[in-house]
Amino acid sequence: MNNNPKKLGTEKISRLLISYALPSIIASTVMSVFNIVDSIFIGHGVGTLGLSGLAILMPFMNIMVAFSSLVAVGGANLMSIRLGQKDYYSANMILGNVVTLSIIYATLLNIVCYIFLNKILVFCGASAETLPYARDFMQVFLAGNIFTQLFFNLNAMLRSSVAPQKAMIATVGMVIIVIILNPIFIFKLKMGMRGSALATVLSQAIMLCYQLHHFFNKKNFIHFQKGIFGLRRSIIVKVMSVGLSPFFMNFTACIVVILITNSLTRYGGDLAVGAYGIINRFLFLFVMVVIGLMQGMQPIVGYNYGAKLYTRAFKTLKISLLFGTLISITGFLIGEIMPNIITSMFTTDRELMSISISGMRIMMLAVPLLGIQVISTGFFQSIGYVKTAVFLSLLRQLILIVPALIFLPMLFGLKGIWMSIPISDTLATVISVTLLGYNCMRLRKSN
Repeated sequence: MNNNPKKLGTEKISRLLISYALPSIIASTVMSVFNIVDSIFIGHGVGTLGLSGLAILMPFMNIMVAFSSLVAVGGANLMSIRLGQKDYYSANMILGNVVTLSIIYATLLNIVCYIFLNKILVFCGASAETLPYARDFMQVFLAGNIFTQLFFNLNAMLRSSVAPQKAMIATVGMVIIVIILNPIFIFKLKMGMRGSALATVLSQAIMLCYQLHHFFNKKNFIHFQKGIFGLRRSIIVKVMSVGLSPFFMNFTACIVVILITNSLTRYGGDLAVGAYGIINRFLFLFVMVVIGLMQGMQPIVGYNYGAKLYTRAFKTLKISLLFGTLISITGFLIGEIMPNIITSMFTTDRELMSISISGMRIMMLAVPLLGIQVISTGFFQSIGYVKTAVFLSLLRQLILIVPALIFLPMLFGLKGIWMSIPISDTLATVISVTLLGYNCMRLRKSN
């Protein structure tokens, strides 16, 4: 059988982390590059209102990611634990239930979003000028949302079923296809925002076929079998309980982005929203690299925790925290030293560039702490500490940042919106480190 998971409990940790994290990091980096390139195409092919319309869609996309992570992250982490326990029947059942759940929630999301599309976009902060751009993109994107959800969820299953390289190939292939199609649809065919959305959906549908080919192959350790697609209540409850942390992280991120975009519209107008979109695209690059590291860490931690090899699980955590911090510091230095070069990639509008540079210098101040936050939350997800992981997810995304977003703009205007992000990040990191240290000491004593 291919992709035997037993090596997760025997192979050298550093070698395992490289073999698992590197494909995830490459895939995440390429995914971030796709988001940046997509914004560049829209900025130059559609204009500043197109960029602002794209920024309005961030909370909408966070909702999609929230439901995906509820199923994908929960299923992937639970699969890793079951593989560590050598419960291969349950691991295959988890795969089938993830596929069925993905189709169900994607269909329901599409129906609701199509019915209330305009109202949702206005609630997200769309103005009369940016609404048509955001609506054009989402109408096409929703038409292929089932492909999107299956693509991302099966990628998580690939990583946990000891096929991280194939998960990387799927992501890289998707990005290459979308980069080829984007200029054709936007510039040559003059399809604007609809062209960008169509390129995204088609690329994901094509690479979904590659993923399905893997799971239909009976030679692979984890593969599609008869009887695994019927929903099991016990599996659904466990998958969703583990997936609650990333679900709340993304769902609350949606609320926060709505607050931010509405505040930016009030204090800075559509250009400030566009500037936030530019900053977020750059910041997203390093967030995704750290998330890629976390995704590579989780199967190793989950397997060894399930197999009661706790020393190996803790060693994986330590190495991941070190590399996560180094990645975060790199992002901070680039953002602070070269904000003018970064913003000029997206637009030639001088006013938009000025707002973006000012906001970037402030927003990037706490980025060195990003790695600690993400890795800590991912570790608690991996070992099934649902309440702690959910709390950490809510801490930065809701509990700390919402009061900052309400009061700081009243005192400092537009600058207060930018300031709210590093302030909440700093406080969240202090609490995350405290909880991580306490729980690690408790685990060591009890085990």
